[in-house]
Amino acid sequence: MARGKALVAGATGMVGTRIVERLLDQAWQVVGLCRHPPEARGGPTYLELDIADAEACRSRLAAIGDATHLFYAARAPHAETGIEPVEDNLAMVRNLVEATASASTMLRHVHLVHGSKYYGMHLGAYKTPARETDPRHPPPNFYYDQQDYVAARAGPWTWTISRPGIVIDFAPGRARNLIPLIGTYAAVMRALDRPLTFPGRAKAFSALTECVAASHLGEAIVWMATTERCANQPFNVTNGDCYRWQNLWPRIADLFAMPTAAPGDLVLADLMADKAPVWDRLVREHDLHPTPYDHMALWSYGDFVFAPDYDILSDTTKIRQQGFHATIDTEAMYLDLLGRYRTARLIP
Repeated sequence: MARGKALVAGATGMVGTRIVERLLDQAWQVVGLCRHPPEARGGPTYLELDIADAEACRSRLAAIGDATHLFYAARAPHAETGIEPVEDNLAMVRNLVEATASASTMLRHVHLVHGSKYYGMHLGAYKTPARETDPRHPPPNFYYDQQDYVAARAGPWTWTISRPGIVIDFAPGRARNLIPLIGTYAAVMRALDRPLTFPGRAKAFSALTECVAASHLGEAIVWMATTERCANQPFNVTNGDCYRWQNLWPRIADLFAMPTAAPGDLVLADLMADKAPVWDRLVREHDLHPTPYDHMALWSYGDFVFAPDYDILSDTTKIRQQGFHATIDTEAMYLDLLGRYRTARLIP
């Protein structure tokens, strides 16, 4: 498919940012949709928009009559555990799709960013490796409602859906990210003269798991949205490998020159709740960029990621058979990104 004009919802989020970057690298016109647009410095045009507001979507997008692609990388506010709101998430997609389709007769494709919660990975042990054709678990799951909506609404345009694993990135100021979370946890434990204890249980330490770099995901998303043979299908997207924390954790400990300890079955949200003074001292002592403690790590997110004591694994055969062959060494990615946070003086 030819390049066109893309609308990106959630354009300043971790995934949306990388989608925007990939599109700009390929000389697309890009309009980023977000509630709090950043200061424009070339590249995309940002449009302030609350996509939960149907009327705002219609009025704000009415003038964008030449949009060819819509990339949806937004989610309604939600807790780290439990069921995410179905009606709110469905309404946001519907508001945006209906407004875009009404404004632009040139719309050719809609892409939704979903995730491995489609397979019920947040509910307990599930069939692995998960395939795109696996049956759905009993609802509620807003991914199902969004997919059913775009599949029924399509016709003049096509759709694709990405189902990534845990997304990882160099994203300063974004607390819902394992890299600064691990870096902050390690720095604080070292300052307290404690070992780098893996927070989860022993079975979680040895289970297979996976993730995806946000840049890799952005590349895959733009590829599938512009490859005709991918139309009207979902695709699992990961780095292309898997890992066990029991192999990666000692390498992270070595990076911080720390001893490790047996898995501790810790609750990070409790353990780290009162450690802001330690972090503030580290910022001063190491002359770090003055990032507030609560901007470095969302500890409840860490508890969610480290809790599963079962395999989390998606089959990526389908996307590779269609022609996307890029892969990333996940263990090397973790160490590289932690190093980047150090170089940027975000962690000691």
